[in-house]
Amino acid sequence: MPGTATTSSVLRRLLVHAVVVLAVVASTALVGSTGADALTRHQRHRVLHVAASKQGTPYRYGATGPKAFDCSGYTRWVFARIGKRLPRTSRDQSRAVRHVRARHRRLGDLVFFSSHHRVYHVGIYAGHGRIWNAPHTGARVRRERLWTHAVSYGRVR
Repeated sequence: MPGTATTSSVLRRLLVHAVVVLAVVASTALVGSTGADALTRHQRHRVLHVAASKQGTPYRYGATGPKAFDCSGYTRWVFARIGKRLPRTSRDQSRAVRHVRARHRRLGDLVFFSSHHRVYHVGIYAGHGRIWNAPHTGARVRRERLWTHAVSYGRVR
């Protein structure tokens, strides 16, 4: 039955071709979703440099800089310096970023603090379990150790 062998070899080649095409499409989608919208290494380091430049600036509720900040005003101001727009509040910033798992966090990612599923604070991941943030009334912008593991991370696009 020569026709059957030919038919099965044609089907096998078509199946291999389909698998290759699916693999290419899947890898393209994966690369597009993880890398294309993320900050470059240079941009991440620039974020940290800009964040550090405001060390010591006083906290003031509702302030958006550059002479005083609240937490989301600070993150918004920092990212604006590298050409990235963020919404005004920490809650809206949390909705505007692509969330990543803690093990995938990178320098320059946003760190969100929540209580009862409501975001109330945001900072910028500085590496080694530290963040840059404008913490609270009476404090100043500073880099400090994360005080809880109950946080989520977001990558600015």
